[in-house]
Amino acid sequence: MNLLFAILFYAATLVLVGGVAYRIYDYARTPAPLSIPTTPAPTTGSGVALRLFREVVFFESLFKSNLWIWALGWLFHVGLALVLLRHLRYFTEPVNFVIAFIQPFGMYAGFAMAAGLAGLWARRFLVERIRYISTPSDHLMLALLLGIAATGLLMKFVMHTDIVAVKMFFLGLMSFEVNPLPAHPGLYLHLLMVALLMIIFPVSKLLHAPGVFFSPTRNQVDNPRETRRLAPWAAALERKA
Repeated sequence: MNLLFAILFYAATLVLVGGVAYRIYDYARTPAPLSIPTTPAPTTGSGVALRLFREVVFFESLFKSNLWIWALGWLFHVGLALVLLRHLRYFTEPVNFVIAFIQPFGMYAGFAMAAGLAGLWARRFLVERIRYISTPSDHLMLALLLGIAATGLLMKFVMHTDIVAVKMFFLGLMSFEVNPLPAHPGLYLHLLMVALLMIIFPVSKLLHAPGVFFSPTRNQVDNPRETRRLAPWAAALERKA
């Protein structure tokens, strides 16, 4: 099992890093020939940076469109961010002061993450228009994320495992050394779902995380009267003409 999980996480990491890097490259080279920022839009580069900051941190557009979905989404994402930061302790030795400080907050953030996910999943059943457009992949993605949160909370509060051995396993992987994992069914299930999430992330809707930075409705300056916007291929055609 130790070797199996080691190979699985090496493969999942390669797929995650390589897949996300390729998708970011693909986003970056996709032409945006039209000036289409959603108004009211900033007229300066610093204004665009501030707008993206508000969108990424506070989900500004979602807040303006639907408060209930914003509350559930923000609860999930903030909980997930704290949980991920808390898990950095398994990959660092000694543990950074900031990571050590947020440990209790990250522990209870797991409940916020699970609550937000449960609400977002319930919405796909209870709201008719959302139920109509929901696909099996939407439900499976939410089930996978909720399963990761649930197994993590169970290991923390119900089915305890040897977290020191877990840390030694992942620290070992970083130096290409395979250390033993605790023989714990809950841990095996948790790690399998995490690896599966890493593998499907580059081809899933979760790519909205890096994708928001490449959205022309968010990353463009509203200056069509001052500056003519041309995609590189359009500019090349114009020069030839």
